[in-house]
Amino acid sequence: MSGPDYGRAFALWRAGAAQDWGRYTHHAFVEGLRDGTLPQENYLQYLRQDYVFLIHFARAWALAAAKAKTLDEMAAASATVHALVHEEMPLHVETCAAQGIDRATLEATPEAPENLAYTRYVLEAGYSGDFLDLLAALAPCVLGYGEIGARLAGNSGAYSEWCATYGGEAFQALCRDVGALIDGAILRRLGPGWEDLPRAGELQARFSTATRLEIGFWSMASHPVAV
Repeated sequence: MSGPDYGRAFALWRAGAAQDWGRYTHHAFVEGLRDGTLPQENYLQYLRQDYVFLIHFARAWALAAAKAKTLDEMAAASATVHALVHEEMPLHVETCAAQGIDRATLEATPEAPENLAYTRYVLEAGYSGDFLDLLAALAPCVLGYGEIGARLAGNSGAYSEWCATYGGEAFQALCRDVGALIDGAILRRLGPGWEDLPRAGELQARFSTATRLEIGFWSMASHPVAV
């Protein structure tokens, strides 16, 4: 199962987590977005949880900027923070506002256990690990949504706005930039042939764990918790 070209490290990590990656990117929740069968209440519950998720995710990318070794790395990480805060999160605000859920209510959403597990895992990877640990833990969300968006692009169903956001050129360009950031960061720190080093297994484990946490997030959204 081939995917979009977001760089060499992503291709290797994706292949290393192939079974879980397929369960993540073709989850029943995603297929419900694709064919429009996802109940609206599930979609709104997802948006509420994802809004809180993105607050922590933006913090994690800001931490990446702080751990960056070069100005180019810092610029790429900060650009991702900007995209999250000024492009992705407003989609959630606008969609929920149309359903009578204001921004204050969004921000007060109690975090589901699956949300807590995922966001704190990513932040812990950054606090206890280095720049590469953090990127490997961050990659499944950004690049997975990019892959899903590319597959669902052009969808004219009930969730066409979501599909257009992640399948659109702006987000796809962000994914290519993140892929290039990862490849460059690895080469700078580990050198050519890094995939044969023991460190490669540690980074794969970070990526694979975050992928499984993404599956848990979709499953949580498929069965809304009481709020």
